[in-house]
This record gives sequence, C-alpha cells and structure tokens, in this order.
Amino acid sequence: MLKLKTIISCIGLSAAIIAMPAVAEKTYTVATDATFAPFESLSKNREIVGFDADIIKAIAAKQGFKVKMNNTPWEGLFVSLNNGERDIVIAAVTITPERQKSMDFSAPYFDAKQLIVVKENSPIKQFSDLKGKKVGVQNGTTGDTVVQKQFGKTNPDIRRYENITLALSELSNSGVSAVVADNAVVRNYLVNNPKQKFRLIDDTSFEVEHYGIAVRKGNTQLLNEINAGIAGIKADGTYQKIQNKYFGK
Repeated sequence: MLKLKTIISCIGLSAAIIAMPAVAEKTYTVATDATFAPFESLSKNREIVGFDADIIKAIAAKQGFKVKMNNTPWEGLFVSLNNGERDIVIAAVTITPERQKSMDFSAPYFDAKQLIVVKENSPIKQFSDLKGKKVGVQNGTTGDTVVQKQFGKTNPDIRRYENITLALSELSNSGVSAVVADNAVVRNYLVNNPKQKFRLIDDTSFEVEHYGIAVRKGNTQLLNEINAGIAGIKADGTYQKIQNKYFGK
C-alpha cells in the first residue's frame, strides 16, 4: 500500500510539474535609427533590418531573451533610453567619454572610421581643405563632432541633417562641398547608388572608432548579459557570419 501511495504521489508530482506554466522570456525594447544602412534600415515591409538588427537578435538568442525593435530618430535615441522608454540602444553608436557620462556601453562590437565624401571632380584632397567650405554631417554623430573640433562648434559652414542620406543628397545637389560620415555607411550608399559620381577621402587624422551597445547608466545586469552575448556569438562563429553577410569576407 505504501509503495502504491508513493507511486501515486510521484505521478501527481510529475503531472503538476508538467502543468506548470513555462517561465516567460524577458523582452527588452531596443531603439535604433533605421536610416543608417547597412547597420539599420527599413525593409519594404517596414521591418528594421541590417547588421545591428542581426547582431542584437543573435545576442538575444544566445542569452535567452527577446527583443522588440523600435525605429527612433537619432535625436531621440538616448532620451528614450534614459527616460525608460527603451532598454537598449544599438545604432552604430560610437563609444565616447562624453556619452559614457550618461549611459553604459558594452564591449565594442564594431570598428569604424570617418570618411570624407566629395564629388568626383572636387579639388578637395584632405580634411584641412574643407576650411571655409560647407560640410554636411548627420546631426549629433561622430562626423558632426569631428568637424566641430576642426572648424568650431558654431561654424555656420557646418550643415547638419537628420540623416546621412539627406546630407549626401545635398552634396549631389551642390548644397555642400563635402560630407563627413562613417566609412561603412558611405561605402554602402555608393554601392547602392552607382550613378552618383562621388569620391572618398580617407584622411590620416581620423581615428578608429568603436561602436558599442548602450544601456541605462547602472543597468549592470543587462550590460553583463549583452557582453556575454557578444562574446558568445564571436566564439561560435555567428558574429563572423553576420559580418560576412553585410561587409563580405
């Protein structure tokens, strides 16, 4: 009888375990500015796609959480993070000492560098040649910061645009003499706009930059998850596959 009761108890316990609801995966909201191909852009179905989107989704899969992507204008990215609307920002964001004052960054996941874009027949050969000329940048980006440092923050010749596509369109229309922007972005633009007669200048004064994934200041748990995910997708080859997809081998 005791043995039978034990069996019945075990069956009941097993049934209870089976009936227990699965623990729901945590979902984090992610802000990105989908105007920065190949890192982030909108597909024909208005879905956020690109290198950054694939990277954060791979990290989420590796760490066992979910992400909800949100297209957010660049000017609102960090505001939405700091006011709690978003948990994560991944948008080709360069890690800088100034930004580190108000948010925490993951380990670097991509290295970039600024390039100067000019018309094919432009006499401009180096960064210093831009003095006195109208220069297009995306507002608030590293390109904006670099040009400010060289020519002054309030210089009226610095023309700021909501996204880099608008700046390059202005270059095409001769509204500016040059555009300063991240290398991967302008190279991707030229590949997809072969009729544009642009030339790229790699000035030796431009330093290598490191992109990081941002979280709210002090959110150590999430930061640790992201860092573990970056290390994990690099170790298992997922990161390299994503990089090859967007930038070639």
